Amino acid sequence: MTSASHLKTASLPSPKDGTSASPDAEASLVDIGHAMTRMRLLIGRRFIGRMALKRIGTGLELSDLDAIGVIKRIGSEQEVTVGTIAEQLRIDPSRGSRIVADLVKQGLLERAASQEDGRRSLVRVTDAGRQVLDDIEAIKRETILEATAGWSAEDVETFGRLYARFTEGLEAQFKRFEESEG
Repeated sequence: MTSASHLKTASLPSPKDGTSASPDAEASLVDIGHAMTRMRLLIGRRFIGRMALKRIGTGLELSDLDAIGVIKRIGSEQEVTVGTIAEQLRIDPSRGSRIVADLVKQGLLERAASQEDGRRSLVRVTDAGRQVLDDIEAIKRETILEATAGWSAEDVETFGRLYARFTEGLEAQFKRFEESEG
């Protein structure tokens, strides 16, 4: 018996409510795990970001997109500093500072004084930076459309809803994991 077939037939841990999954559900859980591994490899290779950068031809690097993306993602919830960007990207603050300085020079980011503490320098996305993000999002959408070509509208809607729900579940587990470690 190969290890892959063993995984298909091995009993998976029961849900916390004490019920057991059906054999079909167990096989589906194994399939989800395999798909997650393949997705992780694609994400690790930065497929969509690399393709988008090549298509828009800005000369930006993936770390530049990441920095701009941090501001877009959390900028409406809190003031964003170079330190915030470095923390979110899990990079050294000096590297974060170099990335931001380069993006400011390119006109994609701007610095501004904090309204909460005038001594702090905030980082904001400029109109040009928002245009780059919009272009990247359009390419991401085209990529998703191509990957789901031939799917029914109902399948796309169902997948979108379930994928978001699945991701939320993983994020909740991650949060609990982080809290238990700290």
